[in-house]
Amino acid sequence: MKDIIFQTLQLIGEDPNRPGLLKTPERVAKCWEKFTSGYVQNPSDVLLSALFEENYSQPVLIRDIEFYSLCEHHLLPFFGKVHIAYIPNGKIVGLSKIPRVVDIFSRRLQVQERLTTQICQCITDTLNPKGVLVIIEAQHLCMQMRGVEKQGTTTITSATSGAFQDPTFLHQFTLTHQL
Repeated sequence: MKDIIFQTLQLIGEDPNRPGLLKTPERVAKCWEKFTSGYVQNPSDVLLSALFEENYSQPVLIRDIEFYSLCEHHLLPFFGKVHIAYIPNGKIVGLSKIPRVVDIFSRRLQVQERLTTQICQCITDTLNPKGVLVIIEAQHLCMQMRGVEKQGTTTITSATSGAFQDPTFLHQFTLTHQL
């Protein structure tokens, strides 16, 4: 990867040997290793590592999970907040595992729509809850730095399963929790 970054710097007209850029290929390679670390992690394994039997059947909501990802179309960041609710079905999961699932999927080249459904599907398939709701609010630098150049725009996506697919239940839940 370092060689590719070195060559890229040359292709854009920079001198990769000048003092300010000497370590840039190495730094960028390390960044990309972190940005794409989700490809080598299994989100289901993370959830299963902290699964506990518990007779609790009301929605569990984790709000404002910060995330950062890279748009697969322009390799520019998009970032924001994820809100996840699930209704346990005899088992609960350690609360820190939900944000870890968000991190795993967001550390892959993504589009927001797929990120939303992947998180929902993983929680649904792994925990077998009575329902899952995922809402993502994000800003996309591909919209802010290039193209339409619209600052401050937010894109909101959602995915549901189980009880959250009932419009009445979903409406009441989102009103109650101000989502």
